[in-house]
Amino acid sequence: MKIIHLANHAQSVGNGIVNVMIDLACLQARAGHDVTVASAGGGFENLLARHGVRHVLLPQSPRPSRVPGMVAGFRRLVAQVDPDVVHAHMMTGALIARLSALRRRFVLVTTVHNAFQRSATLMRVGDHVVAVSDAVGVEMVRRGIPRTRLSVVRNGTIGTPRLAGMPVPAAPQLAHPCVVTVSGMYERKGIGDLLHAFALLSKRVPDAVLYLVGDGPDRAAMEALAGQLGIAGQTHFEGFVADPRAYLAQADVFALASHYEAAGLVLCEARETGRVIVATRVGGIPEMLDDGEAGLLVPAHDPVTLSETLGLLLTDRVAHAALAARAAQNLDTFSVQRVSNGYLSIYERTLARCQPRRFATIATRSGSVPGIATATLAVPDALHKP
Repeated sequence: MKIIHLANHAQSVGNGIVNVMIDLACLQARAGHDVTVASAGGGFENLLARHGVRHVLLPQSPRPSRVPGMVAGFRRLVAQVDPDVVHAHMMTGALIARLSALRRRFVLVTTVHNAFQRSATLMRVGDHVVAVSDAVGVEMVRRGIPRTRLSVVRNGTIGTPRLAGMPVPAAPQLAHPCVVTVSGMYERKGIGDLLHAFALLSKRVPDAVLYLVGDGPDRAAMEALAGQLGIAGQTHFEGFVADPRAYLAQADVFALASHYEAAGLVLCEARETGRVIVATRVGGIPEMLDDGEAGLLVPAHDPVTLSETLGLLLTDRVAHAALAARAAQNLDTFSVQRVSNGYLSIYERTLARCQPRRFATIATRSGSVPGIATATLAVPDALHKP
């Protein structure tokens, strides 16, 4: 198949959407498909080239003034590649792909990576829509996307080409006992809850240290909060780290206090290093932790329970060892090969159902016939899950 992946950028900044796209493109090229990534670029171009994936510069922005240029650029790309599948990972790319061609020779597959955004509903423009967890799938059905046009392919990072052959980078020697989180500095990531929980924990475990790996617009506010809570001396804001494996490997407990999380890749990464994990029971997090078998789940917005759970795992060696062992089990479920296979299956079935090339050929021969143009845009009546 000839496949085009669309995203706003290809920067190595810890963006889970981009990381999933890069993994897919590399695995699909490895399987013998002709794969193109179209984005504003930013860092992954060399990796893509090494895996036989071409990168085409196609800036994508929701600003109305840029729509004509994006449409023209996308049409040139389609004319050059003649894809079988266009896979849009972000809203802008999905809308441009849908609106740029009335008589398409390709099918449009969209992935909903973050259901907390209202704009996620616009991903329904795809001939088939993919959710990255069962929780996201349920939310998309609630918003009106027919089950017959929806599949779930759960995220995974095991075997990612982004880290293949790369040694674990050096990192500062962490103090112990320590709690580590790897997360963007956003209020919705529950960083404030984690800081409040750690302030309570420090009274029970005075020598505990907290490491926050990540950056974002709320970092200054979180640093100020740490000072207000009296834990600034025990809290280290490490900033963004492209490869956080060294931090994960040294963590006594990994914590993720998100208020919503579709299917956080970092949970796979933490499990791969055999970390003890505490995370909130929201979104797709329970699915990433085998419904609590591979990590302890706590309510969101509940610093007291989070603190008590962290304290238990920092002080109870038996509970700590048992949970660490379970975290490292069943990791095949989260392999990038499984993710790629799932998407390829969806591509094939969507092509078979929609038959876009047949409709495009008829439309080309017959001219602009409204009925045929409508058939080109029609969604399949039924698609099975991968």
